[in-house]
Parts: sequence; C-alpha cells; structure tokens
Amino acid sequence: MSSKGKPLESRTGPKRAGSMAQDQMIRLKEMHLAPYIQVATLLIGKRRRSGGNMFRHQIDSMAILMDYGYIDSVLLKASVIHDVVEDIPDLDRSIILDIDEESAAVYKLVLEVTRRPVETKPEFLERILHYGSPSAMVLKAADRISNMISLGYTTDVEFIQRYVNETERYVYPIAEKANPLMLAEMTELVATRRAFLVSCFEI
Repeated sequence: MSSKGKPLESRTGPKRAGSMAQDQMIRLKEMHLAPYIQVATLLIGKRRRSGGNMFRHQIDSMAILMDYGYIDSVLLKASVIHDVVEDIPDLDRSIILDIDEESAAVYKLVLEVTRRPVETKPEFLERILHYGSPSAMVLKAADRISNMISLGYTTDVEFIQRYVNETERYVYPIAEKANPLMLAEMTELVATRRAFLVSCFEI
C-alpha cells in the first residue's frame, strides 16, 4: 500500500488485507500511536447509545481501516481521536498539536470529519462528500461502519430507521468514493437493520 492512505491493491482492484506484511508491521511500529491513544482516553466517560463508550469507538474505527489495508500514519492517528474535538468542546488543541511532526496534518483531518456547530447533519455529510479529502471520506466510511455495527445492539426502532435512512442517502455516496468494498459492507449492515425493522412490525 502507498503512503497516501490508499488500500492494498490486487489485479482486480482494492482488496481487504490478509495478514500484515513485514514492511507494514515496520511502518505501524514506527507510527508512535500511543500518544494519540492517550488523548482518546478522554472519551472513556462518553457513553454510547448502544453501550460501551466513545474511546472504544475510536479504536474500532482504526481497526476497520487496518482491516481494509490502510496503513497511513496520519489517517490512523486521526481515526484514534476523530471524535475528540466534537465531544470535548473545551479541548485544548495543543494536546494534539504538540504530539509530533504529523500533529498538524492529523488535526486538520480530524477537523474535516468534525461537525461544525452551524452545520446540520446533512450539511456536514454533504460537505465531506463534495469538499472532503480522500482521507476524510475513507475515515468517515470507517466511522459509519463502526456505528452501523453498534446499531445492531440498539432496539430503538425510530432511531434505527432514521439512522439507516441517513446512511443510505448521505453516507453511501461518501463510501462509494472512498472504497467500493467499504460501501459493500455498509450496504450489508443496513440490510440487516432493515430486516430487523421488518421483523419488529411483523410481531
């Protein structure tokens, strides 16, 4: 994989990674992710609707990116803290910007995937679709896959309906640009939630 955040390639196009290659292991070892993970622990107290907390979601999003073969240091570092700015309004940004030589790029990517106070949710997602960098779109796709998996532990029918509708309308186009395989997984996850909604109304 290149250092530009592109997934592993095969003769048939993008593919999910198998076991990690030695050169990728070396790159991962040299990333110094620990300081970013430490920042992410600020989210441990932020509970999620489906259980767990926002810290776990950050790590899950990074794991999804790695599962798809992304071993780009800025992308992975940003994934580990992608909700920190939005969920901790009084955050001192210097705790991110002072970490290492990539901190400014990491912070910039985090801001790309952070909803601004003046934005509605549709405006936020359309901003990423039309103006986001390739890395921002990939990160948002991984974030939504993680959220869709967590949605399987939620039984609030109205919330599920609203979330899958939003995913289909606004996030599918982002995933289509980011990585067709991520779109395929997202589509499967939405289908399971649609099936759950149908079963609810049939009871």
